[in-house]
Amino acid sequence: MSNELLVMKFGGTSMGSADRIKIAAKLTAEQHATRPVAIIVSAMSKVTDLLLDTLKKAEASDSEGLEANLAALTARHLECAKDLLPADRQDAACRGIEALTAEFTRIARGMLLLRERPPKSVDEAIAIGERLSAFLLAEYFNSEGIAAQAVNAATVIATDAVFGNATPILDATRERAAKVLRPLLDKRVLPVVTGFNASTLDGRPTTLGRGGSDFSASIIAAVLDAAELWIWTDVDGIMSADPRLVKNARVLPEVTYAEAAELAYNGAKVLHPRTLAPLAERKIPVWSKNSFAPHVPGTRIVPVIETGLGPRAVTSMTGIAMVSIEPASAEISGTKVMAEAIEALSRSGVELMLITSSSYTQSFCFLIRQSELDRAQEFLQQSLALEIAHGYLKPILIDKEVGLLAVVGEGMRGTPGLAGRIFTAMSRQNINIVVIAQGSSELTIAVVVHRKDLELAVQSIHEECGMGRKD
Repeated sequence: MSNELLVMKFGGTSMGSADRIKIAAKLTAEQHATRPVAIIVSAMSKVTDLLLDTLKKAEASDSEGLEANLAALTARHLECAKDLLPADRQDAACRGIEALTAEFTRIARGMLLLRERPPKSVDEAIAIGERLSAFLLAEYFNSEGIAAQAVNAATVIATDAVFGNATPILDATRERAAKVLRPLLDKRVLPVVTGFNASTLDGRPTTLGRGGSDFSASIIAAVLDAAELWIWTDVDGIMSADPRLVKNARVLPEVTYAEAAELAYNGAKVLHPRTLAPLAERKIPVWSKNSFAPHVPGTRIVPVIETGLGPRAVTSMTGIAMVSIEPASAEISGTKVMAEAIEALSRSGVELMLITSSSYTQSFCFLIRQSELDRAQEFLQQSLALEIAHGYLKPILIDKEVGLLAVVGEGMRGTPGLAGRIFTAMSRQNINIVVIAQGSSELTIAVVVHRKDLELAVQSIHEECGMGRKD
């Protein structure tokens, strides 16, 4: 059975209402009729944001705002249950929803008393969004005569204890999945598994980071040795550029694991950046599909494809900050300062998007998300306090008015003149390049430009490299 298994993951918009849940169920049932299927679900769209906002209100002692959010959370899911289920099943379903929201309420009100948000408690609380959507989908399947069971991924996915951004422990997860999921699949019961959440080896709740439901699905697919993973979103697949920026952006029929991972890491929102890592060793193919247009083939993600020369796609990212550090004196080693800065960022848990340096002045700069800037600055100031106090470093500079674009493609390796074409395309539009970086794999060229120039830069590169043409 294992090599027939299909894992299907439905994102927040695909679970966003009773009508969308019915469509997700229909897409699942079509496949379940011919082979075993396991499902991973996100919280309903905007619910995770609502949960996080509620916890922030608790920490800020905003009891009125907290109670309003709790009422909105419960009302949305109760309304969905009534739209989704026949009358004779609604009372039991509503009791199930109220039990789950009561768990969240208990944690949120505890934070209100404490006036703080312990990371472990946050992870336990925000997993309620996925638990609610898994419960609703399982209830709907059962009402339609298809045996299904909601499964809390905390009983399946084992992780380390980095709350908020945990890393899976695959051997332990494989053992848990064999005990929890395999018996359901053997009995032809659909497991509806929560995305995003997990637990440590000793059972403490964890989460896999924002967007982690994709990661959950790939972990489940890997430990169950699935034949395929289908990720259902609200876009037609992985595209050559953001269609909001580039009119002739097109869906790429196939990309490699490496291309998809680079695109996700550099801003493409189709996949979570860590999604593909668990699948690579077992070479499990992934499809990115649109639940709003299921007839569209989507994009297939595989280990290797035959590809022509040049890039496949250009992606972009805003909401980032460039941090620049420069020694003020030759008495201090720029290499030592860089090492201390990177170590500080590592301890802070801040993700480093890009780093580049100058050989003469020994200055260097790096890119991080603006949402992580305060934390990064705190750790950098602590780590470099001595150098700053003695004037060995110039003041740390922060530039939030920048954007990152990345040109990605397996066919870029060893292709002469490509970087020149990219930079010429931008120079024709009078776009100033702030920073350039290219990894040793030659799979990606990353460029930092002023935020005001980002969209035009993406458009000019997409046109110059002919990415809008069919393969």
